[in-house]
Amino acid sequence: MKIRSVEFVGTVMDPQASLPEPGLPQVAFAGRSNVGKSSLINTLLGRTRKGVARVSGTPGKTQGLNFYRVNDRLILVDLPGFGFARVPDSVRRGWKELVEGYLARVDGPRAVVHLVDVRRDPTKEDLQLLEHLAGLKIPVLVAFTKVDKLSRSERSRIIPALTRGLSLDDEQVVPFSSKTGEGREMLQEALMALVEGVE
Repeated sequence: MKIRSVEFVGTVMDPQASLPEPGLPQVAFAGRSNVGKSSLINTLLGRTRKGVARVSGTPGKTQGLNFYRVNDRLILVDLPGFGFARVPDSVRRGWKELVEGYLARVDGPRAVVHLVDVRRDPTKEDLQLLEHLAGLKIPVLVAFTKVDKLSRSERSRIIPALTRGLSLDDEQVVPFSSKTGEGREMLQEALMALVEGVE
């Protein structure tokens, strides 16, 4: 998938609000704070020099649903991270309502890429999100981020264990590194398959 154009088309803060570019298929990207979501999105879109998604050292910077139009054929949606972001509980609850409201919409995402840090045990929020997506019958692909930080032996042990622990099939898993670019083509092919499937 050659990325020819990427354009930010808006932020949504209300789950009931109209969504930008309603005619294009959407893929949402979700994960806990500090999982490397912005870095993955920028790597995926080939925008590592001047990123489209803001990379921050402070978890919780993405506070709305951010929409990006890719190649005029697909909408990539960056969801707020969950987990240890230092925000008031009321704000965290608002994010949860926003994300769950969006995921349940008829005009919501066709699929979700769920990011999990390969060096960390999945959190209860990770498990709850996967269960929630299964209940909504939304296809999910799990990107295990930061795989460049594992040795070969760690990788051969940890990735299969995580895959089993999350009750995933091997084809639902993409090892990913924003540093080396590993997994980029596989994720792009998955996005292309989604686009072709709705044309």
